[in-house]
Amino acid sequence: MASASDRNPIIIGGLPSQVPDFDPEETQEWLDSLDSAVDERGRERARYLMLRLIERAREKRVAVPEMRSSDYVNTIATKDEPFFPGNEEIERKVLNATRWNAAVMVSRAQRPGIGVGGHIATFASSASLYDVGFNHFFRGKDEGDGGDQIFFQGHASPGIYARAYLLDRLSEQQLDAFRQEKSKAPYGLSSYPHPRLMPDFWEFPTVSMGLGPLGAIYQARMNRYMAARGIADTSKSHVWAYLGDGEMDEPESLGQLSIAAREGLDNLTFVVNCNLQRLDGPVRGNGKIIQELESQFRGAGWNVIKLIWDRSWDPLLAQDRDGILVNKMNSTPDGQFQTYATESGAYVRDHFFGGDQRLRAMVENMSDQQIQHLGRGGHDHKKVYAAYAAAKAHKGQPTVILAQTVKGWTLGPNFEGRNATHQMKKLTVDDLKRFRDRLHIPITDQQLEGGAPPYYHPGRDSPEIQYMHDRRNALGGYVPTRVVRAKPLQLPDDTTYAAAKKGSGQQSIATTMAFVRILKDLMRDKEIGRRFVLIAPDEYRTFGMDAFFPSAKIYNPLGQQYEAVDRDLLLAYKESPTGQMLHDGISEAGCTASLIAAGSAYATHGEPLIPVYVFYSMFGFQRTGDQFWQMADQLARGFVLGATAGRTTLTGEGLQHADGHSQLLASTNPGCVAYDPAYGYEIAHIVKDGLRRMYGPQAEDVFYYLTVYNEPIQHPAEPADVDVDGILAGIHRISRGAEGAVPAQLMASGVAVPWALEAQRILAADWNVRADVWSATSWNELRRDAVEVETHNLLHPEEDQRVPYVTRKLSGAEGPFVAVSDWMRAVPDQISRWVPGAYTSLGADGFGFADTRGAARRFFHIDAESVVLATLTELAKAGKIDRSLLKQAIDRYQLLDVKAADPGAAGGDA
Repeated sequence: MASASDRNPIIIGGLPSQVPDFDPEETQEWLDSLDSAVDERGRERARYLMLRLIERAREKRVAVPEMRSSDYVNTIATKDEPFFPGNEEIERKVLNATRWNAAVMVSRAQRPGIGVGGHIATFASSASLYDVGFNHFFRGKDEGDGGDQIFFQGHASPGIYARAYLLDRLSEQQLDAFRQEKSKAPYGLSSYPHPRLMPDFWEFPTVSMGLGPLGAIYQARMNRYMAARGIADTSKSHVWAYLGDGEMDEPESLGQLSIAAREGLDNLTFVVNCNLQRLDGPVRGNGKIIQELESQFRGAGWNVIKLIWDRSWDPLLAQDRDGILVNKMNSTPDGQFQTYATESGAYVRDHFFGGDQRLRAMVENMSDQQIQHLGRGGHDHKKVYAAYAAAKAHKGQPTVILAQTVKGWTLGPNFEGRNATHQMKKLTVDDLKRFRDRLHIPITDQQLEGGAPPYYHPGRDSPEIQYMHDRRNALGGYVPTRVVRAKPLQLPDDTTYAAAKKGSGQQSIATTMAFVRILKDLMRDKEIGRRFVLIAPDEYRTFGMDAFFPSAKIYNPLGQQYEAVDRDLLLAYKESPTGQMLHDGISEAGCTASLIAAGSAYATHGEPLIPVYVFYSMFGFQRTGDQFWQMADQLARGFVLGATAGRTTLTGEGLQHADGHSQLLASTNPGCVAYDPAYGYEIAHIVKDGLRRMYGPQAEDVFYYLTVYNEPIQHPAEPADVDVDGILAGIHRISRGAEGAVPAQLMASGVAVPWALEAQRILAADWNVRADVWSATSWNELRRDAVEVETHNLLHPEEDQRVPYVTRKLSGAEGPFVAVSDWMRAVPDQISRWVPGAYTSLGADGFGFADTRGAARRFFHIDAESVVLATLTELAKAGKIDRSLLKQAIDRYQLLDVKAADPGAAGGDA
């Protein structure tokens, strides 16, 4: 272990933070002046004065070290701690019962024949942090608003279940069905906070580490956004996020701290459980994670509260006039503190206090047992309460509480502070006995030796349980609880979509612009217009959405305090405290977090929002796919637009931007309804049906993903006999072959539809082939339907066998069937087994690259001429044409030469 002198902890930013005091009287005068400013004018005024002094010091070239971290002691001094309003004795009994049941639930889940796993050490370390929140801070929803939003740490879920059991919210039968959701249905409990699996209990999925803190920041921001726009009164709501110190290594955990500080989100508190351990070892064995996090949060503009030591240290710190104890705390690395948590009092006396005579003198009247019980602040209810109260009272900044705990606390010497604790699921009989004795649980040895350890409930009429109910009643109801109060929206009629159904006339527009035009008409609707939340990662202009700037405006709680450089333009950049557009900067993760918070507002606050998130297609399901799973888990709703879609359509951008697979990734998400439309009228029907499914009387927990393109094409008017059912199911015929003797079927999606139509023309003119063209608006939905049909048939052989939609739809069409898209072949291949005839596909498999659209499509062999060749090849296989024609077609269209291809439409505008 490095010595204090080696580490030199008092040098900050190259400057000493401790210098001699040559005039103590003058120093005291300055301190008294600051105290007076705080007492008479308040903390805000004192903060301003301090900032002005620092500014003046810099003007005078007085070097002042940055105070990125402070001493390794509690931020709130003992004398400043508020009165603790609870009954600590009862709360300790409640918490002991909760601890016991949480550990027993996980241990019982390891019984022979089950062995489903679970975690007990995380909750053991954070139990007091939660208990104080439950008893004194977390607001419920009984008052009719959204209450508080609490992001529980995923691995702590057993403790939340255990507390719900004491409150009769969960039964013993349900505890015994932990992680057995199907085999013990309907009693099963999900492993972690999963709203989709327990939609009346959990609100926020958090176990994918890093997404909890990110989601909490944007939830707090969404609360402010909803209030600013007059949609919901969220003034009483506070967002609490419970995190682990190891979790803070995830980039998402710290990546968006600045937005919380920039927008002054004092409705947000992070509680970081600093038990100094990751899953399998120390977080910073040679360092100090609390100091490190303090620097990062403070530097990002957060209010930092350190909660390190419990009250047993107060007398020792009061004696520490020379700072020798604080210096020892400052210079001891986390790995050593972890060791102290597992060792005897004698060991701590020798190794922590034994290095200095003054330290040894501090504890000479303490027994080894007393030294061993010198505890960490995160286990002290009064200290935790003081930190929470300070966080709630603080204004102008978000707050982080860095609470030191011991992983596996109270579970016994085989668990506490051990590196393997996270993987330990089962307590032995001896472990249980020690655990019982430490918690004073009235369970006998015989009960522990006779099989599975029993749960403990002090009785519904006991003072402990009555206390719990009283506290929750005073705070507005039980948490976690998910409540859906939102009423169905009154949706617009067909006239809103009339313009899109007329087509684009002689104008060529991209499907991105077709969608934006529909959105513009929807936002004019008196009933739902104000509920749209526009979200984009710094590229509204790229997607042709700058037309919304003057009317919808960009949300900024500070408004626009400058003259915009483009203020003379019709579509000038315009910010407003009541703006409707969220411009989250270059952060797809932040935008997706906004999407989730807005998309779940119908449940969180009882007020539906309709988020529309538009992004570079490549950076959606690939970059933030985990968040889309989080969105599905949170039962969020809304529209997700993968703009600039396709592997060959975004000409010139190259590999990183060439999306040929997001539709395939979207197909893996059961909550995602994905479409790849070609025309404006298709988009109109899809959007209308999406609004019905997500916001109508029978609202479903899905979200819509539309891939749209930046290649301008002419959009036809909606045909009189439009097949709306086919559009929504995933396929409809858009052109029957009028000429040619040999039949074939061409299927295409999105930007590939014009290629199929051109191939139809060439096949008739050059090869006497009569091809029908089908627009496959959703390969994914066709497959999903077919899988559901097959599953039903498998399990109901005695019933009439159902037929997949795609099979029924194509049953009268004479093949072969050739499918083409700007996606990899695996996308259209999803339906191959259900197509009633010979089937082949063309796709853009491989990395994208920068070139003309025509050259790229010729390279991947997905252009119109390649579709012609694929059709002829299938006809030759069937013996309907001579095989020699294939080489003729290759030579005729120069299919082996990318330079021979028509470059195609230039430009990349939306």
